[in-house]
Amino acid sequence: MSKSWSFFLMSGSRRKSERCFGEKGEFQVKKTDVIIPVYKPDKRLFVLLDLLERQTVRINRIFLVNTEQIYFDRLIIGTDFWQRYKNVSVRHISRREFDHGNTRRCAVAESDSDYFVMMTDDAIPADEYLLERLLAPLAEKKAAMSYARQLPAPDCGVIERFTRDFNYPDQSVVKSAKDLPVLGIKTFFASNVCAAYDRAVYDRLGGFVKRTIFNEDMIYARKLIDAGESIAYAAHAQVFHSHNYSAFQQFRRNFDLGVSHAQFPDIFGGVKTEGEGIRLVKGTCSYLVKEGKPWLILKLFFHSGCKYLGFFLGKRYQKLPWRMVRQCSMNREYWK
Repeated sequence: MSKSWSFFLMSGSRRKSERCFGEKGEFQVKKTDVIIPVYKPDKRLFVLLDLLERQTVRINRIFLVNTEQIYFDRLIIGTDFWQRYKNVSVRHISRREFDHGNTRRCAVAESDSDYFVMMTDDAIPADEYLLERLLAPLAEKKAAMSYARQLPAPDCGVIERFTRDFNYPDQSVVKSAKDLPVLGIKTFFASNVCAAYDRAVYDRLGGFVKRTIFNEDMIYARKLIDAGESIAYAAHAQVFHSHNYSAFQQFRRNFDLGVSHAQFPDIFGGVKTEGEGIRLVKGTCSYLVKEGKPWLILKLFFHSGCKYLGFFLGKRYQKLPWRMVRQCSMNREYWK
């Protein structure tokens, strides 16, 4: 196991309880499942599962939806995976079957819990209180969805480190429709890298969209806002999660982001979007100067330009040649 992650498993946790604590005091934990799409997993998956086992909240079941069985089998061969993780279920699908929305939708259908938590296989809980703090806004009826703070991973680059802090600050907030005029798209910004959902509300609103190239979490979050529900950003519920994408990877990721905006104008239309990107670039420039690394501003401008170009073309994908669309997309299987 990488030394970068092994230290997270050193500390113990307090005994699991049916009662936990939020801002309003003690609350009773309802039945909770965790759902994790998996693709080409590495040893971080074991770290993630071990830390989920140490959570103060008792998890009912963990559902892994793995894309391409061969990669999963390579990881667990020679291990005691099935004896070690008794409450883990694994369902294998092909790359062609995977969809950001429907894959999660089908996994939720297998759960009968009151709450469910969506995670990705590269998100590492910062401590044993992650689920307790993530579920508190739901248990206290403050929100129907809550999402965690994403901290930079140990190998995170300096530019990405600021991006994590920009998108995931240290102050919790509850957002609703009244915030749309001021916050714009940030009102329903929410990430299911680590997010908890109230199952009753989820079922009432029809759940995740059946087909989307990207942004299934924000598409559902906008449905919540439009239905008069609230979304909680739980800053004290924390996971380590960041990427060191190349400029071309940033381009392709933002191309898919633009495609999702174009395909769901009822979700993303009529709200401010570009202003957040400009604020991020300005803030990152100031941060790099403060950190004594002004030469990275050139890299920032290049990467930011690739992001913008990808998003610009993605929003206009219907006007592009089909071959070009596939080459630009990070999720090429979507177009088959």
